[in-house]
Amino acid sequence: MDDAADRLLVERCRHGDAAAFAELVVRYQRPVYNAAWWVLRSADDAADVAQDVFVKVAERLDDYDPQHRFFSWIYRIAVNESLDRLRRGERESPLDDDVEIEDEAGADPESRASSSEESRHLERALRALSSTDRAVITLRHYAELSYRDIAQTLDIDEKTVKSRLFDARARLKDRLADLRKA
Repeated sequence: MDDAADRLLVERCRHGDAAAFAELVVRYQRPVYNAAWWVLRSADDAADVAQDVFVKVAERLDDYDPQHRFFSWIYRIAVNESLDRLRRGERESPLDDDVEIEDEAGADPESRASSSEESRHLERALRALSSTDRAVITLRHYAELSYRDIAQTLDIDEKTVKSRLFDARARLKDRLADLRKA
């Protein structure tokens, strides 16, 4: 995402430009939904959280500090809203074997089958992790955020991000090994 364009859109929003807010929604609806989905593992819950995030963004736009990336700010709101929803539900997301995984187009059938099996193992292993582990892995490996951006997003120290990521990767590796044995 273009930081300068985001700052301009935010400034326009602060001056009452509804079209600028609509453009922010279009730019960030997918990343916000994806962040929520990776934490909640539910399409309905992720859609609800995404809607809540944009309401909060509209209400709190004056709190945004343009010295930081808008993406990090909105992503943090999405992750926090998702984690709050999990806490309110007092449960981790359920294991759901109905998640569809897309194969690589054009690969031979044996490669697609192998890739598909690995993807299913990875999906199951990720779903078995805690929401905290999923959040840090998702932010680093799926959203491709830097340690610094993850720290800002989760409002934790950068060293804590590295430690959590190290531990979460170890737990993910163990879960994958267990799934491959089964």
